[in-house]
Amino acid sequence: MVASLHHGRRRAALLLVPRERDAEAYAEALAVWLGDAALHFPARPGLPYAREPAPPAVTQRRLAVLARLALGERDPQPPLVIASVAAATGFSARRADLGAGPGRLQTGGRIALDALALRLVEAGYTLGPLVEAPGEAARRGGILDVFPPTEPLPLRIELFGDEIESIRRFDPETQRTVERLDEAVVGPAREWFPDRHALLELAARLDGARDGDDGEAEEELAALARGELPAPARYGPLAGGATLFEHLAEGALLIVDEEDAVLAAAAEQDELTAERAQLLAREGELPAEAPRPHLGEQALIEQIERAAPRATFSRWATGAEAGSMRLPFTAHDAYAGRLQVAARELERRVQRGDRIVVVTQQAQRFRELLAEAGVATSVESGLAGPLAEGSLALVQGSLPGGWRIATPRGELALATDRELLGFIRKRRALRRGASHRARFLADVSPGDFVVHADHGIARFAGIVRRDVGDEQRDYLQLRYAGEDRLYVPIEQIDRVSRYLADSDRAPRLTRLGTQEWARTRARVREAVGELAADLLRLYAARQLLRGHAFAADSEWQHELESAFPYEETPDQTRVIAEVKRDMEARQPMDRIVLGDVGFGKTEVAVRAAFKAVQDGYQVAILVPTTVLAQQHERTFRERLAPFPVRIETLSRFRTDAEARELVTGLREGSVDIVIGTHRLLQPGVEFANLGLVVIDEEQRFGVAHKERLKRMRLEVDVLTLSATPIPRTLHMTLAGIRDMSTMESAPEDRLPVQTWVAEWDDALVREAVLGELERGGQAYVVHNRVLSIDQFADRLRRLVPEARVVVGHGQMPRGVLRSVMERFAAGEADVLVCTTIIESGIDIPNVNTLIVDLADRLGLAQLYQLRGRVGRGSQQARAYLLHRRGGVLNEAAQQRLATIFEATELGAGLQVALRDLEIRGAGNLLGAEQSGQ
Repeated sequence: MVASLHHGRRRAALLLVPRERDAEAYAEALAVWLGDAALHFPARPGLPYAREPAPPAVTQRRLAVLARLALGERDPQPPLVIASVAAATGFSARRADLGAGPGRLQTGGRIALDALALRLVEAGYTLGPLVEAPGEAARRGGILDVFPPTEPLPLRIELFGDEIESIRRFDPETQRTVERLDEAVVGPAREWFPDRHALLELAARLDGARDGDDGEAEEELAALARGELPAPARYGPLAGGATLFEHLAEGALLIVDEEDAVLAAAAEQDELTAERAQLLAREGELPAEAPRPHLGEQALIEQIERAAPRATFSRWATGAEAGSMRLPFTAHDAYAGRLQVAARELERRVQRGDRIVVVTQQAQRFRELLAEAGVATSVESGLAGPLAEGSLALVQGSLPGGWRIATPRGELALATDRELLGFIRKRRALRRGASHRARFLADVSPGDFVVHADHGIARFAGIVRRDVGDEQRDYLQLRYAGEDRLYVPIEQIDRVSRYLADSDRAPRLTRLGTQEWARTRARVREAVGELAADLLRLYAARQLLRGHAFAADSEWQHELESAFPYEETPDQTRVIAEVKRDMEARQPMDRIVLGDVGFGKTEVAVRAAFKAVQDGYQVAILVPTTVLAQQHERTFRERLAPFPVRIETLSRFRTDAEARELVTGLREGSVDIVIGTHRLLQPGVEFANLGLVVIDEEQRFGVAHKERLKRMRLEVDVLTLSATPIPRTLHMTLAGIRDMSTMESAPEDRLPVQTWVAEWDDALVREAVLGELERGGQAYVVHNRVLSIDQFADRLRRLVPEARVVVGHGQMPRGVLRSVMERFAAGEADVLVCTTIIESGIDIPNVNTLIVDLADRLGLAQLYQLRGRVGRGSQQARAYLLHRRGGVLNEAAQQRLATIFEATELGAGLQVALRDLEIRGAGNLLGAEQSGQ
């Protein structure tokens, strides 16, 4: 309905919704109907007056939407902008600010390179050695690279003197040209450009309201008095700006979804802002009457009433009032996976003249079924326009549900995966993670030791640009012994990595042109080959054993995999293929799958387990906690529900009688898959025909536990899942004793978790919890001391009385803990105060704030796993690692917290494990000793 209201209009329109999650849902759905014309204008995350800037991706999307609106009638496809109350009412860039920056650049035009670089800096761009992300620029000789937020790829501008010789889009991964342009528009890279007068006026208002002991605040005040803008996220909105309404043309259509809820969201925003202002005023950071960073509720009401034309959607509309109608939508028929039946039924309805839209993630497969039923159609990425009578449009995509409606021209219907398959196959396209180059440059500074895979240990001397033929290229400069230098093309940066060692002693540089590095590698290989002890004999025996070769995929296996409610990532597809290849070989599998939290390791285990069960073998899944066992049981039952597979859980949630019955079932072979904690390893637990062992979160188990499970059946296939393997296991993998698969692809909309390391502060904790509640989310607060956890929870309740707080830890009675976790997962509580029981595999996408008390007392892998419990959806997640005020951190604790703070990139689990290997050592490869906790 929203799409039809916008269709054919020559001006941009605004859809105003209550909350950010509503805007995200609308944007995804409208993309099917409107394509690129549906634009989501995201709200800046965080609390009012926060100093922290919005993530670059959010700023990029906001500026891109404003730039699109600035086109006005020149836009051939006027957009429909979807915005929440927070996004639409917040102050942002003014129309005039969008002209900041160099503006329109044309081939053959003239501009001084120095002036161009200066205008970029003034427009908010950061000058650096390389361009990787929007808002960055780099200058080398007569070439300037810049990545405007409105461009899909960075631009390379080459000048000859003051004349622009060429403008090219290039791939930041390969640095190669993708497209040549005649012209390009380079706009601002930030939202705030207040004039000097506004800044001086703001400084005068703030003067006298400051606490003289607050050094940071005093510095900010001094900057404002100089006409500079410190902490733009806080002071930018206060120094003047424009709301989204001011960027809309006169006569723009405003569509309000649930006006009562919209105004309620505005009132809540006003209340939170007032509370924040009072708190900061008491601390001397803001004046008592600080201006709001957004429109208030009353001003929003005036904006809505002024809009013409305007449409309002309400679930309570009756159609009886003047200007009101209630559309007679009805539910679409459900086919529950019977696609051939669905194709025949839809063909019959097309023949009678109905107009039908089918939106599915299995469009190609369904097109073939429709062709068999006599309906010729092609797969589209979106709807090009209105449907003719007696036609069917097949669209590749995802919508939440279908409907039917009778019209004067016959029936109009929408069918989605919910009707066709019985579930929504959720879109999980991949975001392009930071390149190896970006990771390398983040990890390594000039002067650091590095290792080239073919040439050995060197010092990194920076990036240089050299002339090669008729073009310039970037190279890594590596310095070796005897002042020898090696220039490595930027495209080959994957051959170079940071040097890791278990001591601070500087390594000896390799001498180029000799066999020194080859001899070093040979000695290492020889040393590894000489290791001979119990563990190594076990692994060697496994290599020689002839295990069971599982059969190739069956029809049931294909059915299970096509019912996966997400699109597999390329990494997931590759890892699943590697696991299946190992299982179908005669040699017993021993593979570790290393993937960050939320990257799809559990689905790999589901498919491997089902493959084993179909061959008549049992599967044991070892997990570290009862809570994770409960969650895995839910996942496995849901995925394998259509098939005759018996799944049970052995943990302390079971009564003694239930446990005895389950053990009997394992011994007799009636239980196909058992998910269990350490109880699986107790004497008396025997299997009739064990074929596969899956060890989840293996860093939580001791060596003895894992090896005991493998010794149950020496020829059993073993699959290990981990985000941060403990150093010993990582060491064995890197030494080639075990096979390793890595999963590095994150969902497209997922953002790295923002991480803070600070002393415990009541105001900070209250702000963090309130900020999460404001956006409709939940929070974990970790206090890893069972004896004092209830008193800690009471303190938190007094600190944040608005929050519903529950407590969960591993020593609670089994029924109580299960009830607490189920209530929290169902959204019946806002804050879970808990021990590290949540660190393994807990998946509640609505939890996006983590606060860890006494973080300095936890291990590196624990901290990384805990942080992985948040940020599992598209919301910006935040983690606060807190230590006691005035406490002194030892060196190891400082290193652990620094590693977590720096490892913010998605997929950084392997980096954390490597750093753990460096800090703690590898453990004893030959025995049961592991390093650290």
